[in-house]
Amino acid sequence: MIVKLVWENVRHKPARTLLSILLIAVPVTLILTIVGLSNGFIDDSRKRQAGVGADILFKPPNGSVISFSSVTMPDKIVALLANEPHVVQAMGTVVNSAGGFDIISGIDAVAFDKMSGGFTFDEGHTFAGPNDILLDSWYAEQRHVHAGGKVTISGHDWHVAGIVQPGKLSHMFVPMTTLQDMVGAPGHVSQVFLKLDNPKNTPEVVAYLKAKYEGYPAMSMADLQALLSVDNYPFVKPFIRIIMGISVIIGFAVVSLSMYMAVLQRTREIGILKSLGARKRFVLGTILAEAFCLGLGGTIFGILLSYASRYAIHAVMPASLPQAIVYSWWPIAGAIAMGAALLGALYPGMMAVRQDPIEALAYE
Repeated sequence: MIVKLVWENVRHKPARTLLSILLIAVPVTLILTIVGLSNGFIDDSRKRQAGVGADILFKPPNGSVISFSSVTMPDKIVALLANEPHVVQAMGTVVNSAGGFDIISGIDAVAFDKMSGGFTFDEGHTFAGPNDILLDSWYAEQRHVHAGGKVTISGHDWHVAGIVQPGKLSHMFVPMTTLQDMVGAPGHVSQVFLKLDNPKNTPEVVAYLKAKYEGYPAMSMADLQALLSVDNYPFVKPFIRIIMGISVIIGFAVVSLSMYMAVLQRTREIGILKSLGARKRFVLGTILAEAFCLGLGGTIFGILLSYASRYAIHAVMPASLPQAIVYSWWPIAGAIAMGAALLGALYPGMMAVRQDPIEALAYE
């Protein structure tokens, strides 16, 4: 009986129903998009770090292994690390901000090819001059450039020497000496990657390096991969909680207004039901069931819209803002939407059950 009543109420007010579903879908989409961007950014970082082919990451003193590093470490340390036990190659790189979430990496092309296995070129070739830059295909698509073109990054005009497949350290690569001069740190590097003779020796070498180079953070790439998560970025979780709070408020307000209007429009109907013997529990159940349907519809539509947002963001900024589809958050976002919908329907529902049947029947 309740199902039929709810269906008729929803079907006979399509504009109100669709608008309510759309407005509930907005916070669901917002939650899934923010979570997707957070996870997508971190997953992309994991893949790029793994693509280097190193076993250990070595950072300057007082630096965090997962934070952005300044160019403060003398590059002479690269040669020292290369001679440590079990180390078969040491490679220094320079890291600098390119604006927003983008990072530009200064590399020695020969050393990088040896450690990572080399780039796979879609277009062009490796560095031929100090102002050459290599872009991965995602960033090249984002900037709408091809090999042979020009691009301005960090206030510097670069010649695009080649377009490479993504997944190795960064989205942008330039000659290390050029970037060192740009940031005013010639002869210095941001970090050093180490490749060992056998990955099984990694724990032993990490412990050795920490003891010998006191104050210098050293970590295995496997441990670094484990650290790269949403939980280890302090600004991400509070931001997601804020979005959740906004979503609850929006969902509550939308459903509350929608169900309030529905109760007013169905005053005579409620009066008829109560005059026929419908109990308060039945009337309240009908209101809450309709709110449940709106919340469920908004959740499903919000999930679909998250795919649309992913497509739109990828079309505009595939490199800077990678968005993942995080399936584990579907029930969480759904629970938030459903909870807000049911909470928003409580007051209109209580208002409906308190209506006097005689007054309701006389309502025009």
